[in-house]
Amino acid sequence: MESLSKSKIAVSLLLVSLLSACGNEEQVKEEEKYAIPVETATVSQGDVSSFYSTTATLEAPQEANVVTRIAGLIENLKVEEGDRVTKGQLLAVIDAKRQRYDLARSQAEVEIIEQELNRLKKMTNKEFVSADSMAKLEYNLQAAIAKRDLAALYVEESMIRSPIDGVIAKRYVKAGNMAKEFEQLFYVVNQDELYGIVHLPEIQLNRLRLGQEAQLFINKQTNDSIHANVLRISPIVDAQSGTFKVTLSVPNQDAKLKAGMFTRVELRYDTHTNVITVPYNAVVNQDNQYALYVIDGENALRREITLGYREADTVEVVSGIQPGEQIVVRGQQNLKDQSLVEVISPLDVATAKQ
Repeated sequence: MESLSKSKIAVSLLLVSLLSACGNEEQVKEEEKYAIPVETATVSQGDVSSFYSTTATLEAPQEANVVTRIAGLIENLKVEEGDRVTKGQLLAVIDAKRQRYDLARSQAEVEIIEQELNRLKKMTNKEFVSADSMAKLEYNLQAAIAKRDLAALYVEESMIRSPIDGVIAKRYVKAGNMAKEFEQLFYVVNQDELYGIVHLPEIQLNRLRLGQEAQLFINKQTNDSIHANVLRISPIVDAQSGTFKVTLSVPNQDAKLKAGMFTRVELRYDTHTNVITVPYNAVVNQDNQYALYVIDGENALRREITLGYREADTVEVVSGIQPGEQIVVRGQQNLKDQSLVEVISPLDVATAKQ
């Protein structure tokens, strides 16, 4: 009986050893089987700038509400909305028959007085011409000339012209309408250059300077930017909002931007040149501690780093990494320190998706 029990115990221990060995082999095979696929990139050096992001309202520095100084019927419209015009270009014509009649009458009065003065000046016998009469005629001539010039001005003002170069943004009247005195007829705006109005917090005041570079982004769906510069900085801070006004000069020759638009703005404060840079999406953030996974043979090592400036999708690494090292840029969310990895190329990923 005792020998039989010993035999059973030996068999049991053998079975446990065999099962344990099988389990270890399966675990090793499983670890070897589940190497995590990742994409990598080489750490390089470049330039990175510091930006302050905010929004700006675009305004047109040159705009004009074109009004009429005389009342009358709109005889003709020379332009339509969207037409580009130059300074002094004819926009509309107002019926000015009455003003032309007044001009003709005033011109006739001037000519009559001038003829009378010339006749008196040519008289040989000056005793028959009093000094008072000559002075009165001279005064009447000046008054008649002023009246004639005013009538000519009314006729000229019947020709509505653009006061600036720009585009007809709005037309408020139609041909055949009766225009009242000082009624608005057109709105002309020049958008070849726009002003970007930005309100920044007081703490940013000492970091701005005239001519400082900025980038404007039309919308969030595109990374296309337009370069601008700081044109004016308000010397005062608004007591209620705690902000100060900054005016940006924004070139707009291609007319991509329009007055009244809201745009995203990034003001460039400083640039670090020839520094270590990595793609920002490669950085792992855990409890405000930044790290990268560095390839070491078949494993990925977790390396804590310190970040500097960030520009778009690139970030500066102040410490923790060296140029030339291979880092994981895709798949790092599934990693931990010493994880077994399989490095694949973007081409392999595209092929796998197909």
